[in-house]
Amino acid sequence: MIELENLTASFDGHAALRDVTFAIAPGDRLGVVGESGSGKTLLALCLMGMAPDAATLTGRITVDGTDMSHASERMWLSLRARRVAMVFQEPMAALNPLRRVGDTVAEPLTVHDDLSRDTARTRVLALFSEVGINDPEMRLRQFPHELSGGLRQRVLIALALACNPALLIADEPTTALDASVALKITDLLVRLAKERHMALVLISHDLATIARATRDIAVMYGGDIVERGLTQNVLNSPMHPYTKGLLAARPESVARHRDATGKRARLPTIPGSVPPLNALPTGCRFSGRCAVELPQCAAHRPAAHPVGPNRTAACHLLNGGTTA
Repeated sequence: MIELENLTASFDGHAALRDVTFAIAPGDRLGVVGESGSGKTLLALCLMGMAPDAATLTGRITVDGTDMSHASERMWLSLRARRVAMVFQEPMAALNPLRRVGDTVAEPLTVHDDLSRDTARTRVLALFSEVGINDPEMRLRQFPHELSGGLRQRVLIALALACNPALLIADEPTTALDASVALKITDLLVRLAKERHMALVLISHDLATIARATRDIAVMYGGDIVERGLTQNVLNSPMHPYTKGLLAARPESVARHRDATGKRARLPTIPGSVPPLNALPTGCRFSGRCAVELPQCAAHRPAAHPVGPNRTAACHLLNGGTTA
């Protein structure tokens, strides 16, 4: 239902997303992972037609066969909520603090589906029940500050689902939640995607959440997709050096390992940090931090190429050490 072809988003000539290409069909569940600054949230905003005004976009965004690359805001408004919807990262920033949450969730129903106030209210109660909000009659009259973090996140999910979208984008939906609540929210998203035959794009730093919730994964770094494939294949057998570094840096990856003295092994880290946008290398964006860097990596961009069935990676080392 949605396809990106060589999508690039630039700010003052510096690419924050670079030639992103993939397609999403109904029922797909795609996880997007990477450090802060990798371009994950910008990618989500592009899928919603909400890229910042300062961004220059090239490439194609196709929704239901219609090229939306240069579509007007009016055209995107006709798709948002109905075809694509988003659960934003911070509920307190996404919900209007001056409006009761029931009124917030009812708004797209009255605007897009032209429902009466009473019919919209009935639909909101059903949505609250569907996403596991207890005592929905009371909750819809409350303001965001009166709800817990987990309940606010469920309200955002109900809002996103109000008009039965074909694609739901969830941007770090469990970041501010404790582990038990985060697990429930993750399972809720997966259940709803399956029941509604809805595509799900889940953005997260938490690889365990991605493993639990998605079938496919895209690993991003510096605006590039450096590895793509089935979630379990990529997480169980990473190919790109960056993916390997992410997996090695998980605390659980070293919890069972001890050094010669019997002490727990030191947690590996990827040296350095993601460079600012105007300092990213022109070749492989991971050059300068990579432990197996080749001489050509900084200057020549590696092409994404197959490394297995339905799997690609962009690394000179995996392409025989030759430039793309």
